[in-house]
Amino acid sequence: MRGVFGSAASMAAAGGRAARLRYGAPSLATASKGEHSSPLAKPEQEGTRMAAPIPLFQGLPQESIDQLLSGGVRRTYPRNSVIINEGDEATSLYIVLSGRLKVYRADADGKEFILDTLSEGDHFGELALVDDEPRSASVATLEPCKLLLLSKAAFHESLARNPELAAHLIQWFAGKVRRLTDSAYVIATCDVFGRLRALLTERARPKGDLMAIEEHLTHQEIASRIGCTREMVSRIMRDLVTGGYIEIDTDHHILVRKQLPQSW
Repeated sequence: MRGVFGSAASMAAAGGRAARLRYGAPSLATASKGEHSSPLAKPEQEGTRMAAPIPLFQGLPQESIDQLLSGGVRRTYPRNSVIINEGDEATSLYIVLSGRLKVYRADADGKEFILDTLSEGDHFGELALVDDEPRSASVATLEPCKLLLLSKAAFHESLARNPELAAHLIQWFAGKVRRLTDSAYVIATCDVFGRLRALLTERARPKGDLMAIEEHLTHQEIASRIGCTREMVSRIMRDLVTGGYIEIDTDHHILVRKQLPQSW
């Protein structure tokens, strides 16, 4: 990994999730009027065993995980569905079974500040369940999603019954603070190219002899995450392809061919 992206120091600086700004609110099919209330959400009657590991539950006995998930309700949501709104009362913890979502805050003019993107195995909504405050951000689907909903009561009961879960939750929050610290550093010190480089660094995973980003990222999505225009992203990506630094394969995956330059 170091051979592709440069020194360990530069990777540490870019390791956090870069600031993600999205200009213009999306056209959402339906905004939920409260948690669970979206008319587009469909309950499912399926087993609770997860296909992907859940970081929050890693290290817990499988029996405890199964017991916790057994009280959950599965729901499906179409693309562009608002799952929770900033300021909503917190009633559930959500676990992503499939699909992708964005976590964001919006200003009075509808401009969005995208805080994170989530995929299979990720979870959201735990913060408000811990401090009993309203939801601190909104969450909407980027594609059709399946979610597992755990009620606030069931979550608190599990915390009381499983001290290991409480310890994992503290550890997870500590990791999140570290990532936010790195993200703040990137925002304060990097130009647009530096933020793009940080995003590619964070998202890339080993694939054979290369590093690859297998998540399908459009230029608009990248622009929304790093706070610039789609046209600027297109120019930078085109130059990186021309210079032989990256390649876009037929599945729209970004393959990193050699060490990315420090500047554009």
